[in-house]
Amino acid sequence: MTPSARSVVLALGSNLRDRRDILQGGVGAIAAIPEVQIMAVSPVYETVPVGGPPQPDYLNAVVLARTTLPSRALLGRLHEIEAAFDRERTVRWGPRTLDIDIITVAGEVSADPDLTLPHPRAHERAFVLAPWHDVDPEAVLPGYGPVATLLAAADRSGIRVAGESLAPGETQ
Repeated sequence: MTPSARSVVLALGSNLRDRRDILQGGVGAIAAIPEVQIMAVSPVYETVPVGGPPQPDYLNAVVLARTTLPSRALLGRLHEIEAAFDRERTVRWGPRTLDIDIITVAGEVSADPDLTLPHPRAHERAFVLAPWHDVDPEAVLPGYGPVATLLAAADRSGIRVAGESLAPGETQ
């Protein structure tokens, strides 16, 4: 990575088909982006859905990475990965094969509705905070404070560790 690489936190989720294989494939696809270097991948958590229609439980993980891509370009690449895993955007907060959210990019702040940074609900979602805390106990969510403090205040019912970390270099 070049010195201009910026840190990024990504949250992945899947609740359709073979969820773990899809998450692993998503991590592998992120690792294959030339301008992205994965630094750490969290353990996998199983979580009950938050909002939306009745649907199966999710598997979630967090990826810490560095990238030289501008945030919008990174978002575009992540949407391409979601599409490669048959992600459909038909029902808000509905079930999905693969969801990849940008949680934060090097402290960047954006109110753009297409790319709000930091992610507008990350501070209250244990399924993001718990795996993030696992891979970076000193993490801080810009504008909200230490992830450890946010996690301590979050509702952790409905989430549990469901497996070891995914491997950054493997694809589906």
